[in-house]
Amino acid sequence: MRLEKDIRFSYFWVRCARLLFVTLFLVHCAGCLYYLLADRYPHEGKTWIGAMNPNFRETSLWVRYISAIYWSITTMTTVGYGDLHANNTIEMIFIIFYMLFNLSLTAYLIGNMTNLVVEGTRRTMEFRSSIEAASSFVGRNRLTTRLKEQILGYMCLRFKAENLNQFQLIEQLPNSIYKSICQHLFLPTVENVYLFRGVSRKTLLQLVARTKAEYLPPREDIIIQNEAADDIYIIVSGEVEMIDYESDQKEIVVGSLQAGDMFGEVAAICSTPQAFTFRTKTLAQLLRLKTSNLIEAMKIRQEDNIVMVNNFLQHNRKLNILRVGEWLIENAERDGELVKALILLNVSAAGNNIFLDKLLNANFDPNVCDSHGRTPLHEAASRGHEECVVVLLNHGCNVLLQDVNGNTALWDAITSKHYKIFQLLYNYATISDPHVAGDLLTAATERNEIEVIKDMLQCGLNPDSKNLHGLKALQVSLATNHLEVAKVLIAHGAKTSDLNGHTFSSIFAAGDQYVLHNKMQKINPEYKEVNLVNRQNDQFCARINLYKGHPIISSTFDRFATGRLIKLPSSFEELKRIAGQKFEVNADNITIVNEEGAEIDSIQQKPEKYRVNATNGCTITMDALEICCYNI
Repeated sequence: MRLEKDIRFSYFWVRCARLLFVTLFLVHCAGCLYYLLADRYPHEGKTWIGAMNPNFRETSLWVRYISAIYWSITTMTTVGYGDLHANNTIEMIFIIFYMLFNLSLTAYLIGNMTNLVVEGTRRTMEFRSSIEAASSFVGRNRLTTRLKEQILGYMCLRFKAENLNQFQLIEQLPNSIYKSICQHLFLPTVENVYLFRGVSRKTLLQLVARTKAEYLPPREDIIIQNEAADDIYIIVSGEVEMIDYESDQKEIVVGSLQAGDMFGEVAAICSTPQAFTFRTKTLAQLLRLKTSNLIEAMKIRQEDNIVMVNNFLQHNRKLNILRVGEWLIENAERDGELVKALILLNVSAAGNNIFLDKLLNANFDPNVCDSHGRTPLHEAASRGHEECVVVLLNHGCNVLLQDVNGNTALWDAITSKHYKIFQLLYNYATISDPHVAGDLLTAATERNEIEVIKDMLQCGLNPDSKNLHGLKALQVSLATNHLEVAKVLIAHGAKTSDLNGHTFSSIFAAGDQYVLHNKMQKINPEYKEVNLVNRQNDQFCARINLYKGHPIISSTFDRFATGRLIKLPSSFEELKRIAGQKFEVNADNITIVNEEGAEIDSIQQKPEKYRVNATNGCTITMDALEICCYNI
């Protein structure tokens, strides 16, 4: 039993020797006992050996031993030639028990020999059974011939390479021994892969300890095109093909990989679907590494993260994430820095926030710009990639950087209708610059971008916000004669109390002048513009809107309801009379108030804001400038 557990000896031959020794020992014991019965029997001639040799005591001991062993073996094997047989009752009784014992001994010997033989053929029997089961499965489900070949090929390879798969053994070992084995087997291969060149030994050992070796037969699909990136593979031996599928599912071999190459890392690092199908061309041994393990290793040491990202970018200079080669990088002094900046802009434009975060973690500059002054934030904001915008903000990018056209990322977001991104950038920018809203509104006013201004106001920008120079958008609109912009601003609550001499009537007069000028230009191209607003001899009648209800007390008052537009009368009594006619109330009971609810007892040609209130409970409101512009 000890020899069977001794690893220095073959278990098979030890078992065979043990069975042989047991058999010979029992044969020897039976032969000796049988001779002892004959030797002690009183009548020598009536014994099994005396019948054959009456003077057997005079023959040599060796001859007598051979005769006893001969009888024992012939009896045990149930041959029984009959030349040696029992001649007395005692010998017959002994033979009876001996033959019964031989039945048990024979069963023991046959059982052990059968186990030894079957153990040698068990794997083959299981393999044949699995092949038959696989063939039945393929036929039952009507799989294609190629799938059948792949299934059977894999099962054949697993049978042939069962002794080569180390992990069933080494995974049972303690962690320290397991790591040492992986280091010995795989470290030379891993450290020569392009992605890990220059990486610290500590990180390499951590990666090696998490790799697993696999053997794959020829024409086995390892990675399928467009599937998620879960694993990275390193080729130890063999050859792997890169296959691209066209729209008609036609396979095109675009390249091949040899020992020492890596595949699957582009999709894993960039978090994009697999670009190609990778298929073994010959019997291949691969090292498989989980993507999550690689990402974790990149996060542990910042230095190694930078090295791996640089290796990846240098190896994949032609990486076609999106529009590669469209940008020229202005502030990249060396060729390597230019490639980094180009990739950073490409990744932002593609919306790959995960890879963008990895690049920025590798100390990439988030404020790098191209020859047009556009930064990664410009690209992400204009294309609606909110996740990329968040990543860039988390890495401290400058929100207020302008391109050559003076546009910030805020402008790109609002003009592209990405309101959520605009709100995010605006809230971030106002922390460091309180004039952001004013700068945006005045810039849009100067460009006469009415729709953009409306979008900004809908996003919550204050129409009275001042820019860096202290100007409001309404002031800029009057200075640039963008009257439609002024009307939009006033309609959204822009205050008119500080217009630097511009009045309600002058705004509308300028508007009339602008319309008249356009009409006359169409009729007569030689028509010259006349500044009607600034003519001292011409008088223009101001217009006002009348509203019913007290702006403070009345619960039914609606400031944004449609009012009654009239020309401002020359007297206060005439105003009350007109208001009574418009709203069908007694003019004597009408009280005129401004928008704050203060009572008015006289009017001017250039009024501010008025409300009309009736003492009988019917209130009429009049707003001179702001409401009027809203209803025109």
